[in-house]
This record gives sequence, structure tokens and C-alpha cells, in this order.
Amino acid sequence: MNMRVFGRGRVRTAALALLAAAALAGGTATTAPAAAAAHTAKKGPTSVAYIEVNSNSMLNVGKYTLANGGGNVFDVAVIFAANINYDTSKKSAYLYFNDNVQRVLDNAQTQIRPLQAKGIKVMLSVLGNHQGAGFANLPSKTAATAFAKQLSDAVSKYGLDGIDFDDEYAEYGNNGTGQPNSSSFVYLVSALRDSMPGKLISLYNIGPAASRLSYGGVNISSKFNYAWNPYYGTWGVPGIALPKSALSPAAIDITATPTSTASSLAKRTVGEGYGVYLTYNLDGSDRHTYISSFTKQLYGSDAVYTP
Repeated sequence: MNMRVFGRGRVRTAALALLAAAALAGGTATTAPAAAAAHTAKKGPTSVAYIEVNSNSMLNVGKYTLANGGGNVFDVAVIFAANINYDTSKKSAYLYFNDNVQRVLDNAQTQIRPLQAKGIKVMLSVLGNHQGAGFANLPSKTAATAFAKQLSDAVSKYGLDGIDFDDEYAEYGNNGTGQPNSSSFVYLVSALRDSMPGKLISLYNIGPAASRLSYGGVNISSKFNYAWNPYYGTWGVPGIALPKSALSPAAIDITATPTSTASSLAKRTVGEGYGVYLTYNLDGSDRHTYISSFTKQLYGSDAVYTP
């Protein structure tokens, strides 16, 4: 399993999240430039890039285009990562941004809007932070709805395109918190979808929350836009009832997965009719040769890097 750095510089295992079903995918941030509508279209799977903002720039996502047609290589950029933290005095979960995530959000005009102007969706990933708070142990529907409001408020405030759930490193039980329950994630995702019907919600298919998608006669699978395999360098179909167009069984780490594996996973994505291809750890180096190994399979084109 590959590892990646998150939050306050801790190390974590990689896994990714769900994106947009066609009916829901139309919504972009209301503050995104109108130029987003004019981006060059391409045919093929949706490509997703998780960016470690503790060490890399979100703008790297917009530096890659296809040699044939000029379309963006990446369709979705994910800010990695905000955290779900726990306030011991209030005994409640809250949304936390470390300094690097906050810097990206505060500088949305230069770090996010340029990507949206190219037609690239920008999402915020939310991750556990060892404090006991997680998506699967919010103690009531009221608590779940309150945390969902924090998420939707952040999307609205910073002009984002959606939220990605990554249920790792919560360390359920710390600080006297509860163990995972059956209702929490269902209430949370339902409230979030109700509050932002036109935005993206994705699932990094890992952790207790990912196996708790149904409660009280409600199944939240259809409320997600996308879901992906969380283990880089492997093939694994997420166990969620979404169409193939919304799933990424392939997951790669651009700095660690062999070129041949990236290529073969892309070929299999197309060959088996899946609609998403997940990548992690795009850094500031010129990676167009490596990226071409999968764009040739996904889109029939080499990638071009423009600094």
C-alpha cells in the first residue's frame, strides 16, 4: 500500500473518492469564471488528480493538455486534505483546515479559479485526524446535519465544486467518541446532498463509512457522483451501486506506480467500460512522458506539459 502525507504532516494510506453522475455533474461553483463553459471537450473517462497541497500546487493540474485536440488531461482536481476534528469541550465534530489548505482556499482567485476557468472541477477532500471524530460516528441526525452544513458552507464560501469523503485516520473511540454506527454516514451524506444538489460528492472507498451506506430504508449510493479504488497501483471495483461511468477501479500514484502499470490499468478501464481514472501525487515536475502512458490508452493522445 502506498503512503501519503496529510493534515499536519502525518503520513497516511492512499484511497480515493466518488464523482458526478451525469444528472448531478452539471453544477460548477457559482463563482467560477464563465470561461469554464468554453473549455475544449474530450471523449473518454473522467481523470481525477489528488493534490497534496502541503507540498504541491493545485495549479499543476492545469498544466497538462492532450496533444490531439488540446483538451485537459485532468477533469477533476481534489484538494488534499481538510480534516474532521473533534472539539472535546463541545463534544462535537468540526471542519478543520491546516495552514496549507487554508492558504489554497483563501487564495481561491489564483489557486482555484484558473482551474475552473479551464473547465476543471475543484473538490475538497475531508479526512480523519486521529481525534476520534469520523463520518461514521456522528451521534445523531442533528449532529450529522450540522457537520454537513459546515461542508456545504465551505463549498459555497470558497466557490468549490464538491466534497470528497475519505474515512481514514479517524481513530474512532479517541477522546471518548463513539464507535462507528449505522446511521451517521447516511444522515451526513443525505443532508449534504440536500444542501448542494448540483455539486459533486465522491467517495474514497475505504473505512467504516464506506461499508455503511444504508440505514432506515435509505441507501445513499445514488447520492454520490463517483467512487474509486483507494489502493494505488491496483485494480479494484468499488463495492457501491453506481453505474460503471461513475466508478474508478484503477488507481495510480504518479510518482510511484510503474509506467507499465499505469498504462495497463488505463487500457483495462476503457476495455471494461469504466468511466473514471484516479491519480494521486501530481507534483511540480514535468510528468508528461509518464502521463502519456495512460492518456494514450484513455484518449488516444499523448500529454503535453505547459509550465
